[in-house]
Amino acid sequence: MPRVYTNRRAHYEYELLERFEAGISLTGSEVKSIRAGGVDFRDAFARLHGGNVDLEGLYIPAYKEATYNNHEPRRTRRLLLNRMEILKLKKGLEQKGLTLVPTRLYQKGQYFKVELALARGKKLHDKRRADAEKTVRRELREL
Repeated sequence: MPRVYTNRRAHYEYELLERFEAGISLTGSEVKSIRAGGVDFRDAFARLHGGNVDLEGLYIPAYKEATYNNHEPRRTRRLLLNRMEILKLKKGLEQKGLTLVPTRLYQKGQYFKVELALARGKKLHDKRRADAEKTVRRELREL
């Protein structure tokens, strides 16, 4: 059963506007470490750099059984998108207040994919309203 890692904090901190699916360039020890578990999105973000999209700050722990050429846990990883998607992202990031946030990491077939979202940061009152709506929905379900 493939694991799906989600960035729950992104749903709380940001209003997710548009989502994209991207491949991710990984080393062998990173793949084994993801399958073993322990991915952390805490400081992860994506950045457009020289016509490419890079994922920075994603924590994939070092694989214990790897040899001397183990990976660095927080290295920058290239995301694989086609040119039209990159242009769409670039156009979206030019708007004020939008950022690119990774929301999920999952396995699709033999490849690992990252779901990115163009997002706008929520204000404190938006977070409070979302929490109130969540509690109302929970109370209605219980009845």
